[in-house]
Amino acid sequence: MSFLILALSALSVVIWLVLLGWRGGFWQCDQVLERSKEDQGGGGEYPTVWAVIPARNEAELLPVTLRSLLQQDYPGQLQVILVDDHSTDGTATVAQATAAALGQVEQLTVLAAEPLPPGWSGKLWAMDQGVQKALTASPDYILLTDADICHDRSQLWRLVTQARHHDLAMASVMVRLRCESRWEKLLIPAFVFFFQKLYPFRWVNDSHRSTAAAAGGCILIRRDVLEQIGGLQTIRQALIDDCALAQAVKGKRGNAQSMTSPQLSRNIWLGLSDLTCSLRPYPSLQTVWDMVARTAYTQLNYSPLLLLGTLVGMTMIYLMPPIALAMGTGLGNAMLVLTGLAGWLLMTLAYYPTVQFYRCSLLFAASLPAIALLYTLMTIDSAWRHWQGRGGAWKGRVYPD
Repeated sequence: MSFLILALSALSVVIWLVLLGWRGGFWQCDQVLERSKEDQGGGGEYPTVWAVIPARNEAELLPVTLRSLLQQDYPGQLQVILVDDHSTDGTATVAQATAAALGQVEQLTVLAAEPLPPGWSGKLWAMDQGVQKALTASPDYILLTDADICHDRSQLWRLVTQARHHDLAMASVMVRLRCESRWEKLLIPAFVFFFQKLYPFRWVNDSHRSTAAAAGGCILIRRDVLEQIGGLQTIRQALIDDCALAQAVKGKRGNAQSMTSPQLSRNIWLGLSDLTCSLRPYPSLQTVWDMVARTAYTQLNYSPLLLLGTLVGMTMIYLMPPIALAMGTGLGNAMLVLTGLAGWLLMTLAYYPTVQFYRCSLLFAASLPAIALLYTLMTIDSAWRHWQGRGGAWKGRVYPD
């Protein structure tokens, strides 16, 4: 048994060395919008932007988040469409009052969402109605953003500059998630870490690689590209709609209708944000658990085989080093202790930049095995909810496969 544990622990060390050296530098947190050298760009005419916000019972956050969007220092034209997705808390009234308090009533349009038709997820249906309204004005870009996002005052300017400088079809930022409560500090940085490991941002931003991903809280997309891929209807059933949209943009290369015009750029960019943040609170383990369990099994394409592979992989990569260290210490086996400690140190090294980005203690970086165990249990629960017909539950709606 000890020889088997030693072999598995040594394999874990090798895996971590490969991840650190050959997985797109995912762990370095170096793709950050505010650190981009293109921040000082601009000049000439600024593109027109229409922002679309799907909002379902967001009255509490809108006085802050909507205000932050209406007060952007963007020198070009910015119009905002808020789609009230059958809220019961006065979301539309609060949105209108917020715009009125700023003297920007004409900059905001509030739409009441139509009833949800079959074959659509609720958020995408709300977004699509806002997009269709925006398309009537033929803006240069459409900004898709969530109602819980508090935008830095220069966020839109930086995004547009990034998109123009690199000729991007789409630019997206994973905003800083709230990290204040004990459970948020323990689990939220790991959520970002796992996402970057799954979709290395450098690979996403490389036009020669097929890796595509986005962060739904803040996506700037060219209007003509969105039209060319068929609009949001292309991904109307997606629960992980941001990555589905990124794959549709980066993966498609036009259609027969585009043969008469120059092919549009399909380059995309994804990075972190130091300043723009989400105000969505996750004060307890249950709230984080529900957030992850909602789409974890969807990410695995509802495949029991992929679920099994994930469980084996998580055990091998994250749990085997502390198991080997504990067993080696108990048995007095120096090789087990050495490989277990090496694997644990490597994963701590990999996780530390993310923990530092979120301004958390180094102790949280060393807690990654325990954090990974919790995420593994969340993934199992996600599959269990799906098998019970409760998968994809969000804000009172359930979206089965």
